[in-house]
Amino acid sequence: MMADKSYLIEHVLNHSEKEQLNPEVLKQLRVLRLEENDKPVIFVGAGTCGLGAGAGLTMKNAKTWLDEHQIDADVIPVGCIGLCSSEPLLDIKLPGKKRISFEKVSGDRVNGILDHVFAGTLPEQPVLGQFKNQESQQEWAGVPYLQDHSFFKPQLRIVLENCGISNPVSIEEYIARDGYRAYLNTLKLFSRREMCDFIEKSGLRGRGGGGFPTGKKWNMALANEADQKYLICNADEGDPGAFMDRAVIEGDPHKLLEGMAIAAYAIGATKAYVYIRAEYPLAIERLVIAIEQARNYGLIGKNIFGTGIDLEIVIKKGAGAFVCGEETALIHSIEGKRGMPRPRPPYPAVSGLFGKPTIINNVETFSNLPTIVNKGADWFSNMGTATSKGTKVFALSGKISLTGLVEIPMGTTIRDIIFKVAGGIPNGKKFKAVQMGGPSGGCVTEVNLDIQIDYESLVKVGAMMGSGGMVVMDEDTCMVDIAKFFMDFIQRESCGKCIPCREGTRRMLEILESITSKPKNRETHEPLARFKGVLQLEKLGKVIKDTSLCGLGQSAPNPVLSTLTWFRNEYEEHVFDKKCRAGVCQNLRVYTIDVENCTGCTVCAKKCPTNAIIGGRKQPHFIIPDKCISCGACEEACNFNAVKVS
Repeated sequence: MMADKSYLIEHVLNHSEKEQLNPEVLKQLRVLRLEENDKPVIFVGAGTCGLGAGAGLTMKNAKTWLDEHQIDADVIPVGCIGLCSSEPLLDIKLPGKKRISFEKVSGDRVNGILDHVFAGTLPEQPVLGQFKNQESQQEWAGVPYLQDHSFFKPQLRIVLENCGISNPVSIEEYIARDGYRAYLNTLKLFSRREMCDFIEKSGLRGRGGGGFPTGKKWNMALANEADQKYLICNADEGDPGAFMDRAVIEGDPHKLLEGMAIAAYAIGATKAYVYIRAEYPLAIERLVIAIEQARNYGLIGKNIFGTGIDLEIVIKKGAGAFVCGEETALIHSIEGKRGMPRPRPPYPAVSGLFGKPTIINNVETFSNLPTIVNKGADWFSNMGTATSKGTKVFALSGKISLTGLVEIPMGTTIRDIIFKVAGGIPNGKKFKAVQMGGPSGGCVTEVNLDIQIDYESLVKVGAMMGSGGMVVMDEDTCMVDIAKFFMDFIQRESCGKCIPCREGTRRMLEILESITSKPKNRETHEPLARFKGVLQLEKLGKVIKDTSLCGLGQSAPNPVLSTLTWFRNEYEEHVFDKKCRAGVCQNLRVYTIDVENCTGCTVCAKKCPTNAIIGGRKQPHFIIPDKCISCGACEEACNFNAVKVS
């Protein structure tokens, strides 16, 4: 196997076109990509999600099986391919055969699969698919191509191209997959201004927040003369339901580094930071390895490939504060200060980290750059809609058949993502809404399922692209409870610097808690207060949007305002009927006793903490509504299915 550093640099990195390479080198590159192999290779999806599903035991049992059968084979942990609902995933590449993938391979299934595959047969359990792009390798008869799977077929994988396929801690394999070619071509063929203009021409917009044009932002920083400029990768990713950045770093850290190197050259930065939350230990571990490998190859450091260009990349671990996803708060955190936003202007491109021009983009934005440089600005700009180009990575979770990461072209409808890519709503349930953009976003209902994915279209219906989280909800979801969940998150994560966000979100949360609970005393003005609270929600939300200091505060009321727009009837039911149609709000549940089933055993009465249950022994019992606090203790205690909930 060709893995010599000097050989790779001489025959691969120093050639701008792959066609210039001789056939022997091309063959060796196929070996490095593990498309051709002289001994078996087993791949295990060992991202954080895979490990959580039991991939550690899968990998251990695979190694044990190989030892017991005295077979010389490699076991390689890879990142997440995106199909999280099918993990643990195990792929096998036998010499001369196409790579084949199996799903839900728990530890106890490993031996049976390996017994069959190494004997040249297939196990009874369904195979996920075999890899298509290995022309010289023999196919597995009757096995569909993985790329034709309903989950993968509609996707166009640019950012996720190598995730779950290649070894994330092998720079040699990354180089064999065209890695760092874009960066070195950038240094050789583009001036800084030309690269900024090139990215602006491509139409790439920031893949987090409001989607500001990337090239335009870079040109602002380039135009500001300074003795030092900085580049920051925002990998903080604090939204509930978002895990794109983590998965990309775990599965393909070199693509991120190459994108950062291209951006650093374009704006003239010599120092770059990856700001990543400490709760991502595996991503950090693989990033540390990748940085060291890139440094050993001379791809970062001093005088890169004799060009006179310097670049240092360091990791800054965040403490997990949601507000540090806001760029000025993130800058303060790197500087060693409390992570709190500051007013803008000046914008970071003018005065950012340590008062110097600074560009901040997220993981997905940087990871797009190598492919854009390799394939051209026109290639990228020809994908998507008039204002939103390229692809977007989404994290699908919630009440959906196939959860995981997808990368789809801009312009794809939300309906296609949910019902074609992700397989629709399980258990025959009806779709209700999808929360997009996390706590700063809003919900998209069935009425708007056919809108195309782009930045402007989502804003028009009260949602936003954000970092790309999509939490799908079915008919059993209470939208008032969802609004309360996000408001509780936002209120706890508020930095507290400005009054509208600090106090306004607290008041909104108090109102939501009030209307999802029964009035404690019906003889007071509490019922009226609950009604007035709903009337205040909309007005309060607009004040917070207009007067908060940072983007996070300004978008904080979005989940409430969005659910009020599309599900006002559920709010009214909670207030007037004191009823939650989904049965989610426990304090609004109504408990009754079916006298036909009640045996009068008195167990429920003994368990009731408020003495709300009356009735004699061996006589039917009854619940006094005014005393019942809907704790559910009676339902848990009853052995005769006599307690009913409505």
